[in-house]
Amino acid sequence: MSGVGRFDWRTIAVVVIVAVAVLIGMIAISDGRAEQDPPAEPTTKPTVVQLDLAVWGSDAEIAAFQAVVDDYNVSSKDTNVSVSSWPDAGSMLEDIRSGAAHPDLYLLPRSELAETIAEKRNRPLLDLLEEREIPIGDDFSRDAVAAFSVNDDLQCMPYTTSPMVIYYNTDLVDFEKMEEEGLPTPDPEHTGWDLAEFRAAAEFASRPRQGTRGVHIDPTLDGLAPFILSGGGKLFDDEAAPTSLALSEDDSADALRQTLEVLRDARLTLSSKQLQRRPALEWFKRGRVAMIAGFRELTPELRRTKGLDFDVMPMPTLGSSHTIGEVNGICLTGGKPQRVRSSADFLTYLVSEEAVARVSQTGYLQPSNLKVALSPAFLQPDQAPEHSMVFNNAVRTVVLPPIMEEGAELEALVAPDIEALLTAPVFGDLKDLLTAIDDKSRTLLDPDYEPEESDADSGAPSSDASSPGASTSGASTSGGSTSEPSPFEPSPSGSATDDRKRD
Repeated sequence: MSGVGRFDWRTIAVVVIVAVAVLIGMIAISDGRAEQDPPAEPTTKPTVVQLDLAVWGSDAEIAAFQAVVDDYNVSSKDTNVSVSSWPDAGSMLEDIRSGAAHPDLYLLPRSELAETIAEKRNRPLLDLLEEREIPIGDDFSRDAVAAFSVNDDLQCMPYTTSPMVIYYNTDLVDFEKMEEEGLPTPDPEHTGWDLAEFRAAAEFASRPRQGTRGVHIDPTLDGLAPFILSGGGKLFDDEAAPTSLALSEDDSADALRQTLEVLRDARLTLSSKQLQRRPALEWFKRGRVAMIAGFRELTPELRRTKGLDFDVMPMPTLGSSHTIGEVNGICLTGGKPQRVRSSADFLTYLVSEEAVARVSQTGYLQPSNLKVALSPAFLQPDQAPEHSMVFNNAVRTVVLPPIMEEGAELEALVAPDIEALLTAPVFGDLKDLLTAIDDKSRTLLDPDYEPEESDADSGAPSSDASSPGASTSGASTSGGSTSEPSPFEPSPSGSATDDRKRD
């Protein structure tokens, strides 16, 4: 009995020891295999970032933007871009302000830059562009980059820069015939002309028997700005932080006096009666006014006008070459880092030569990209205007206004007074009127301004003086006298009634 008990005890101990050893070995082997062969993770598709590009413009422009986006989407594996479009910048910005639209990238007029920065609706770009090695200094003019540079950073990417130029009807303004008649004419290369040559062209094209007038310039602050700047004047008292307009300063007032002697001449300009019937652009397309001011976006519309032959000249000079411009940029909104990176990657393609050339071919946009602006994609030598290099040359003369939020409000405030300068039948001393306009602007731009009682007594021309029934005067603005009211537009037969029926 005792011998059997000892065998059982020892046997059991050995079995237990062996079992424990085997278990430890199995655990070790299992851990080793686990380290060598981790469990396979389930496969998932990469996340695709959905971006929205907001733009405005004509059907042709929108179609070009869509084509650019489609090409990018084909090549991109992790980003898909869609296009949201509006007919104009105002309606697009209204939806962005209200929250109805939430684009990742959007086309922005420079005039809206101050509000955009103040409301933090854009993301500065310098660090993103440096990471992607976009050659801003090589492919874009210094002025275009400066236009969107605020607080030592590039707030939006310059995209278009279109200077104001003069479009003219080559059948009505024939420089060769003018030269044969001994009239002053600009150089054949269309590099520039002075106010005397501009007036000579307007007089040459004004033919009462044919019912044509020489020129129309919109009676607005923008319309007069190139003449003021060219004459050595300035629009604002301070280019960085303006507190008023500066129209009454000596150089500005003198430039305006010379300009108004042309633009208030009833023999050369469209009458109020004509402008009531249809806009100046329609008169130009009908061959009834020879010259109007405009930007590049006007070109395709004029090309579609049957029977219209036109070309372009720079704005006339009163001493130096200066004009204003329409400048637009592409802005990025903020967001999560991955979304911002994807937006910046797409921006890199959007401002590339290939993509910009595709949009420029529509004829509406003048690109800020210098290489494209000098290429056939923009110059389009087989189409009017013949001297399309005028647009590129004029870019160098663009003077940009200060970046301020009150720009649109300021124009609306002084609009009746500016219009009266060109259309009121008679007014007093020009310097006093310009001083009154400057003072009026201070009520908006200068928060510390308190108008004196005497300011109200010297008020600028009232909007009543520029009512639709008012006629344009041909008198010099400095004399205070007036000429006969503007006559009706004669028809070839000499009958005003027949003229109205035909039009």
